[in-house]
Amino acid sequence: MFARINHVAIVSDNYAQLAKFYEAVFGMTTSTNSRPARAVTVGDGYVGLNINPRRAGRSAGLDHFGIQVEDVETCFERMRQKYPRVKWLQRPSTRPFAGLSTHDPDGNMFDISQKDMKNRASIYVENDGNARPRHINHVALRTMNPDYMAEFYRDVFEFTLINKTQGDPNYYLSDGHVTLEIMPWDILDYAATGIITQGMDHIGFKVESVEQVKQDVAQIAADNPRLAPASFSGSEGEALQALFKRSCPLGQHQMADCDGILIDIAQ
Repeated sequence: MFARINHVAIVSDNYAQLAKFYEAVFGMTTSTNSRPARAVTVGDGYVGLNINPRRAGRSAGLDHFGIQVEDVETCFERMRQKYPRVKWLQRPSTRPFAGLSTHDPDGNMFDISQKDMKNRASIYVENDGNARPRHINHVALRTMNPDYMAEFYRDVFEFTLINKTQGDPNYYLSDGHVTLEIMPWDILDYAATGIITQGMDHIGFKVESVEQVKQDVAQIAADNPRLAPASFSGSEGEALQALFKRSCPLGQHQMADCDGILIDIAQ
């Protein structure tokens, strides 16, 4: 493939604790080249999960994803020709996972790196491409123009459109391992719950057994309440969980991590 999704980024007030959740529940491993004062990076063998501390002016939550490409200049040329409103900027050399940051035409931000960029380090070099039994298999975003955004990611990054069925408003674009799920954002969907603005929506994991994950989560929460998943409690929480369940057909069980990030798991 010309491009692959190589990382997902979270901003958290409790970034070190959150990394332990993903280690404990999904068996992700911390990079040997860690930067504990700056962030914690864990990986599943294929995708890196970068958990950044929240700074002034930043919102906590699922923040963005990153794409590794064969040739950055090819991407730029495709953007110049068909998507002239899209811009990009060079990232600091201290970022071992993103050479450049850009956005799609709806303003959803993501990173781009190239395999031979000098600043690539940490889990983004250590990942060997062999995903563990519990691994990230999709990332989802909600946006105002899902059809146009699907066209953008297909045109620029050569992702393959898959599983598009009649009546399904979502678009599914695959890099051969991870699926980018593009979902419509409609304020009316949030009538019974708190409004979540458009942007990154959830992470999806493929696991060997959904029931085993449920048992593991219960045991982990009993051993360490700080790693207990955030609850979908109350009428608004139940409405959000119901929206999550009906919006994404890729998952079998919907939950949240201990920081409230939405997670979809499937067997």
